[in-house]
Amino acid sequence: MSDEPDEPQQPAEAGGQPGGAQAAGAQKLTRKQRRAARKAARKEKRKRSGWRRIFPTWRMLLGAFLLFCLLVGGGLVAGYLLVDIPAANTAATKQSNVYLYADGSPLARDGEVNRENVPLSQVPKHVQHAVLAAEDRDFYSESAVDPQAMLRAAWNTLTGKGKQSGSTITQQFVKNYYLGQEQTVTRKAKEFFIAIKLDRQVSKNDILLGYLNTSYFGRNAYGIQAAAHAYYGKDAERLTVAEGAYLATLLNSPNAYDVAAHPENKARAVGRWNYVLDGMVKEGWLSRGSRDATKFPAPDPAKAPSGMSGQRGYVVKAVEDWLTEHDVVDADTLAQGGYRITTTLQKPRQDDFVQAVEDQLLDGLDPQARDVDGHVRAGGAAIDPATGEVVAMYGGLDYTQQYVNNATRRDYQVGSTFKPFVFTAAVQNGATTQDGFPINPNTLYDGTNQRPVQGWPGGHYAPENEDQRSYGQLTVRDATDRSVNAVYAQMAVDVGSDKVRQTAVDLGIPATTPDLTASPSIALGPATASVLDMAQAYATLANHGEHGSYTLVEKISKDGERIALPQRQSRQAVSREAADTTTSILQSVVDNGTGTAAQAAGRPAAGKTGTAEEDKAAWFAGYTPELATVVAVLGQDPNPPYGQTPLYGALGQARINGGGEPARIWAQFTRDALEGEPVQDFDLVLEPGAAEPVPPPSETEPEPEEPQPTDGGEEPGTTGGGTQPPTDGGTEGDIQGPTQGQTDGGTDGGTEGGDTQGQTDGGTTDGGTTDGGTADGGTADGGLTEGDDSRPGRPPRSQR
Repeated sequence: MSDEPDEPQQPAEAGGQPGGAQAAGAQKLTRKQRRAARKAARKEKRKRSGWRRIFPTWRMLLGAFLLFCLLVGGGLVAGYLLVDIPAANTAATKQSNVYLYADGSPLARDGEVNRENVPLSQVPKHVQHAVLAAEDRDFYSESAVDPQAMLRAAWNTLTGKGKQSGSTITQQFVKNYYLGQEQTVTRKAKEFFIAIKLDRQVSKNDILLGYLNTSYFGRNAYGIQAAAHAYYGKDAERLTVAEGAYLATLLNSPNAYDVAAHPENKARAVGRWNYVLDGMVKEGWLSRGSRDATKFPAPDPAKAPSGMSGQRGYVVKAVEDWLTEHDVVDADTLAQGGYRITTTLQKPRQDDFVQAVEDQLLDGLDPQARDVDGHVRAGGAAIDPATGEVVAMYGGLDYTQQYVNNATRRDYQVGSTFKPFVFTAAVQNGATTQDGFPINPNTLYDGTNQRPVQGWPGGHYAPENEDQRSYGQLTVRDATDRSVNAVYAQMAVDVGSDKVRQTAVDLGIPATTPDLTASPSIALGPATASVLDMAQAYATLANHGEHGSYTLVEKISKDGERIALPQRQSRQAVSREAADTTTSILQSVVDNGTGTAAQAAGRPAAGKTGTAEEDKAAWFAGYTPELATVVAVLGQDPNPPYGQTPLYGALGQARINGGGEPARIWAQFTRDALEGEPVQDFDLVLEPGAAEPVPPPSETEPEPEEPQPTDGGEEPGTTGGGTQPPTDGGTEGDIQGPTQGQTDGGTDGGTEGGDTQGQTDGGTTDGGTTDGGTADGGTADGGLTEGDDSRPGRPPRSQR
């Protein structure tokens, strides 16, 4: 035998040979091997490799799902067996909230619970249906819990997206009666199991009754009976469909939807009220005809607790709103009491504000002699620009007589106190006039009455100046002194009204402020920001453009444990040059313009006057380096429906202007609040070209022995007093648009500067009567009247 491998055999001849059979066997064995190899390859292919190893198989997913269901089911069974229905919570024996001044002295205390339980038979069916339409329309037909809504609420709580209820009426009753108001996953879990058990043990009617008797409706009213008396002065069984729907509306947000306390929220409240009524129609509980005939039922004015008299109630309400709006504590939990709240208010300055309003406004009112004097209201707020702390607040005459806080309400136009924001926006954005000249305090504009604005694509707009007065060409500084509408409407277009709006928001005006609309009219102040909003914005200007949200609370604790407050975040809202240059022209308003009464503060001051349409409000907003304060005098009918009224004839004057009583209140308060502190001057960094031009020297020097009278040296109102600006501005063809005289040489600018100075000499003495034809009036812009500078018997600050 040979050791060499066999060669492939050739096919056998006919008759066959033994070698052919062997070849066939070898060929057959090879096919089996091939089949085995293919089978092994398919098996190897089925093995997971590479990226496929990352994802589980369907068997793994099914197993995990079944395990999850088993765990969840077991957890639900365990929770149901382990969580018992507890005894009622202690909300019925609510503690007081204690409010303190910044120095720890007592400010106010609340705590009495206003609650009266009634049987379901004394709650009309239409009131029950209104509550169901607002909160849980499937109450009688569905289970006690809504798992989907609960999971959504739990997820939002865990991820910090804010609280969201989504609870059924049964769950809300469990929260009100058995648990608490804290927004935690643990509490939601307990609420879930207790609600299921309660639904099996208690009838739906009993659960609804418990809910109606324990829910918080605002105004310290717990339960439907207390709410009926708090808002409509009647028993629950006498509530109409419209009134029941409004009370049901309050369940969603008791404080925000109280239209008497927050008239600016009326549109939202009415929207929610309509939602409730439409739900009643949809569920067949109210006919379409009755729905269409239903009118919104304005609630009665709130009657404050006797312990909330004077300014205390206003402060407490403002602090409560601040705490809830900043998510420190929700309204329901706060209403249960037990909190110790130290405010930022400083008692001496709070007293100073009250005294200033009494001396400069209230003491001069005589409702018996003048009916309009009974319509006069006042509001004020003062903020430390460096810290953002509200150090004083004046909400009104007395919280027990007027529930609405005049310092926080957002329903009166701010008038020309908005104009500084237009100029700030101009500097911040490097704006130019229609002719391409940079806008600064010395830029010339056309102050002609009813001059159509140029460059506005939205249609014809030609605002009136106060008293229909035309000024011709004048500088921005002079236009601010005189509060010329024609100039500032044009400037708003030059800057871009959208940029003006954004600058106002950056400074501190809420973006949601009513009538804060990007259009030329924004410059004239139709927006209805609150006094506190305006104080915040002016504080940003005083702080060189650095903005930090205001705060009313220094610290808060419960049961001895401190509760975290939001960190004050500050940012550069506008450049220092933009803020400081605005301050420089507002200093001129106090020195030369409609705000001269503010000089009685005895300190360097910057400010702006403002008047609402039809003289329904008069404002003064101003600041020193240490303190930003805003004062508003408002006209409001003391009788329902408490509408806004003009101030014509109040205090025996033809009209009330921002340069009158508001500026005088501001001056007295600022003087007293800063008594004993060193006088500080403004440290300003101005934009290029912002310095006030110096008048050029005359060509012929006067002889020493025969001195010539200087500009403004004559009696006020004479031709040499400089009280009238040039009517043609020294240029030609300027009526069609704003112009810039600086390019033509310093002559026009210097003349304007000289005229402005002349106005100071003339305008101050006459109280602004001649120069006060602005949006702010100015008929009483002089300093404090004789005797106002001191109050006999007033002790020094150290003894107050």
